[in-house]
Amino acid sequence: METSELIQKVRKIEIKTRGLSKNIFAGEYHSAFKGRGMTFAEVREYQYGDDIRSIDWNVTARFGHPYIKVFEEERELTVVLLIDVSGSREFGTVSQLKKDIFTEVAATLAFSTIQNNDKIGVIFFSDKIEKFIPPKKGKKHVLHIIRELIDFQPESKQTDIGGALRYLTNAIKKSSTAFLISDMIDKNFDKELNIVARKHDLVALQVYDIRETELPDVGLIKLKDAESGERIWVDTSDKRLRISYKHAWGQNQLELQKTFTKSGVEMVSMSTSEDYVRALMKLFKMRA
Repeated sequence: METSELIQKVRKIEIKTRGLSKNIFAGEYHSAFKGRGMTFAEVREYQYGDDIRSIDWNVTARFGHPYIKVFEEERELTVVLLIDVSGSREFGTVSQLKKDIFTEVAATLAFSTIQNNDKIGVIFFSDKIEKFIPPKKGKKHVLHIIRELIDFQPESKQTDIGGALRYLTNAIKKSSTAFLISDMIDKNFDKELNIVARKHDLVALQVYDIRETELPDVGLIKLKDAESGERIWVDTSDKRLRISYKHAWGQNQLELQKTFTKSGVEMVSMSTSEDYVRALMKLFKMRA
């Protein structure tokens, strides 16, 4: 992409998503993703009703009457975006490609993060780790992330969500808030999901296209798998085929939801033809 064209695209997404972060999500993000850690603040004399497990026995012994440790919430978060850059993100049939939604959702979260004075990093993944941008603060850092979101060209078209989750576990040692942004066209990542969910506050954001849920009746069409490159002819006038296709999507969604629920991870789905702002608001309200 030409430099001038890239700058224009970055600016356009910055204006839109920074506005959303500032005007719509400002308070929602804060309440939904407040710091999960606690840091020691001070000791004070024990008062009736205090939790006895907070008693500081060393100070108590020194002064001859009970004192307790007081902790405060650790506000600063480390946020990590795990972004699927496999071939299937290039699909879209209505108004936008899946990768366009990935970019805008990620940029909105990034601006929400820096407005809250948190660090943000990104893991771009296919069936391997394509690029890791370590967590940092500041607008300049977020604009760098947006440039990568728009212009990044992966080496592979395949998907390995489990590999991305493993990398998160190894690369980010401190507990963080992580967003998995993907169409979730993958299987067998339950084990890695469980491990990440125990250490990090993980949220799954699924982006799909309406044509992945059902086929239109338009006769004989040629379909191409964006990840494998395989092409097949499909007769969409066959009602049984359309019913089977829709049923398979529904079953996959049920299995996917079951996988995330079992690990205690919230999953929000959004279509390329719908307003992603509504989906993010739903997520924030679920967690408030």
